[in-house]
Amino acid sequence: MPLTDPIRNFLNERRFAVLATRNPDGGIQQTVMWYLIEGDTIVMNTAKGRVKWRNMQDSNEISLCVEDGLRFVTMTGEVSFNDDREAALADIQRIGRRYDTEDEVRAAYEKNWRHQERVTLTMPIKRVVTHGFDGG
Repeated sequence: MPLTDPIRNFLNERRFAVLATRNPDGGIQQTVMWYLIEGDTIVMNTAKGRVKWRNMQDSNEISLCVEDGLRFVTMTGEVSFNDDREAALADIQRIGRRYDTEDEVRAAYEKNWRHQERVTLTMPIKRVVTHGFDGG
């Protein structure tokens, strides 16, 4: 199912996503994430070494859910990684500007991000499930 204009508009509002990855024991791990929509691809960023990052090294199939009350969009696909330091640091700042002011992004960069090994996650959307939108 492609992203319709109402779904794309919903996703482009300032919302948080819940990322689901699979733990080595088969259980599910969930993390609240910042994200961007670029075309039909989700872009996220994390620090290397976190549980979600380790899980995605074993299985790159992920699910992402964005909700607002009874309306939600769930997307699944296979994630790929870009661990080029400069690109990943630029991406976390770009994503951060969607959620915070320029001053807050600059402060987060100086305090945290620039000291971390960041990686950009991209997931071309393979499947979409919605509720609360016309026809879904």
